[in-house]
Order: sequence, then C-alpha cells, then structure tokens
Amino acid sequence: MTNSVKSAIIVGAGIGGLTAAVALRRAGIDVILCERSPQLRAAGFGLGLQANAMHALRTLELGIDEQLLRVGARSRSVSYRRTDGSDLRRIDAAPVEAALGAPSVGLARKDLHDVLLAACGDDMQIELGADALRYIEASDSVQVEFADGRALRADVLIGADGINSAIRAQLHSVEPPRSGDYVAWLALASFSHPAIEDGAHIQYWGRGMRFGINDIGRGRIYWWGTLTTTAELAANWPHGKDDLLERFSGWAPEIGELITATPESDILTLPAQDRPPLTEWGRGRVTLLGDAAHPMLTSLSQGANAAIEDAVVLAHALATCHDPATALRGYERRRIPRTTMLVNRSRTQADLEQTTDPVLIEARDRFIVDAADNDRRSALMEPMTWPGLGDPDPVHQGAPL
Repeated sequence: MTNSVKSAIIVGAGIGGLTAAVALRRAGIDVILCERSPQLRAAGFGLGLQANAMHALRTLELGIDEQLLRVGARSRSVSYRRTDGSDLRRIDAAPVEAALGAPSVGLARKDLHDVLLAACGDDMQIELGADALRYIEASDSVQVEFADGRALRADVLIGADGINSAIRAQLHSVEPPRSGDYVAWLALASFSHPAIEDGAHIQYWGRGMRFGINDIGRGRIYWWGTLTTTAELAANWPHGKDDLLERFSGWAPEIGELITATPESDILTLPAQDRPPLTEWGRGRVTLLGDAAHPMLTSLSQGANAAIEDAVVLAHALATCHDPATALRGYERRRIPRTTMLVNRSRTQADLEQTTDPVLIEARDRFIVDAADNDRRSALMEPMTWPGLGDPDPVHQGAPL
C-alpha cells in the first residue's frame, strides 16, 4: 500500500515530540518539528524509562535503547522504605527484567533528549521560537499559524505541546488542569551514600509525604519529594530549601544530606496535575500525543513511557494506512484505552501514596510488604508491559516498525 502521508508537523519538542519525529522519519515521513522555546532543551530533571518504552524504541531498530543504557543507569533494584530508612520491601530488578523482556533505565532528561535529537538526523527541519496559535485544516493538508506570523503546512499535525497544549485547546474545551492535591520537588545532584546502591530506585513513604532517590549513573542522583497540600498552595508554594530540610528532618539521614548537597536554585517546585481522560483526541488530519493527550500524575512513572509508546504506534498507523484521517483515528483507538487506564491508575495510586489517613497508611504499607503473590505482581507489572503496536493480529514485542 502506498502511504499518502508524506509530511507531518509536530508541535512540541519534548520527549514525546522528539520520539515522534524519530519514528515518523523512520517510517519515511518528512517532519517539521516546532518548539516554542528559542532553543531545544530538555524540560525537567530525571526520569525512569521502563520496559514498555524500551520495547517501543526497539521497534525503530536504531539502537536507541542500547544508547540509553550507556548514558544512564540500568535499574538493579526497587526499594520501598519507611521514613527511618528501613525496608518495607526490596525488589531485585533482574527477575522483573527477565519477565518483561527489557530493562528499565534511570536517566537525566537531557541525556534522553540528546539521544533522541541525534536520532532525528541533522537534516530535519526545526522551527524554534514557534509559539503555535491555531491550525486551519484543508481537504488535503493542515496549516499551523504561529504568534510571530509564521505559517507551516503539512499532511498531518501532531500536538505534542504538553499539559497546556494549544492544539488540544482548539480541539477541546479549554479547562485548567486537575490538581493532584500535592506539591512536588525535583532535582539532580552529584551524590553518593552507602544506603544508595548502584542502579537503585528508592521510595520512602510517610504520612502525606514521600521522597524518591534514583541513581541515573556517573555519580548523579535524581531525587524528588512530595507533600499533600491544597491545590492553591501546591500551585503557589511559598517556601524554600530550609523549609524542605525541616519537613524531612528525622527521616533517613541520606535524605537530608542529599537535599543539603543540592543548590537551592537547582530544586524545581511544581504542583502535581493531570487532566481527566478524553474519549477522543483529534479530528481530521490532527491528533494529540503524550501530555497533550493524557497528562497523568507521577505515581506509575509512566508519563514519558506512554508518550514514547504513542509515538511509535502513531508512526506505525501512518505508515500502514493510506488515508491520513483513518490512520490517526486508528492510532487513537489503539492508545486511548491504555492511556486512560494509566491516567486513572496513577490518580488512584497517588491518593493512596499521599494519604494522611493512618488506617489507609497501614493498609498501603502492608500491601507493599505482601505484594509477592502472582496476582499482585501481575497488576504491578501491567503498566510496564509493552502492549505492542495494536494491530488486529498482534505484532511480536520488539518487532521492527
């Protein structure tokens, strides 16, 4: 079948937009990548890519998954700890990796960004300072208009411009994001400590508070903290590093030492937010991807992973269907059920993780201690399982695009 889609505009050059650019070019589609910032740069600090995203990247047959293992840290263990640092449960990553067929890796976002950008190729058209205002669809193309007067045209448009997407706003009613009712702190630091193993991913769970430590390789730690609060306070957090140190005083000593070792200017404070799942993403020659389509809370650590899945499935749909609109609707049908599950489960899990109810805290911690049986393990691993490309006849995981 001859593919009628020859060109695509991607609005947004985050992880989802960059992966979509790589995947679409791999499928033989010309890409114009548009970014509102004056330069291409990674947003945020660190993340964990799980087996589902690694499988998705393998379909591109570009060796990206192997490159990421070289620039990041392969996950060796996942630990859930009490506030004093004692283990609720420690999970060896090797059996999970074997069961899922791919590793997980802790990364700096900049490293992932750089690998994906390199995979796009030097000849891809990139438009910087491109603040999208609106799109206009014609019978055979779609045009995007930008705040500086630029206008670009292509066969299809992919809105990958984040939780406050301008493309989503035109497709759907404009509403503020939904609060997760907690504030989060994020940072990277050069740090080592005997309590932090190589390749460790550690979560410390308290009452309405958590702290996370992720080894991302080369002596670097990605860390995060959370605190249950009101939506208003989360969006306008008035305190600094001294307050953060005081809130986590009395927790495991490595936490205070890690916060102390991090310059205050390197700590990002932001509200936890998502949006209710959509039942449809796009129309005609336009669709959404990543946080523009399905922003989720961080509990499952699946935001970037789901965006990478989106990108690969989108490229596959456009490469295997002659009609652009039919291909995009097919992509959405394949992705909406899974991403809806991820959004909903992330919120349900966040409610449990961030609870201040002593009874729920006891039940939560008991679940973690007892989560070895097959049913619970299967439920915990479901988000990390690559669902494939979504064809009626399943494609073997890792099969090329």
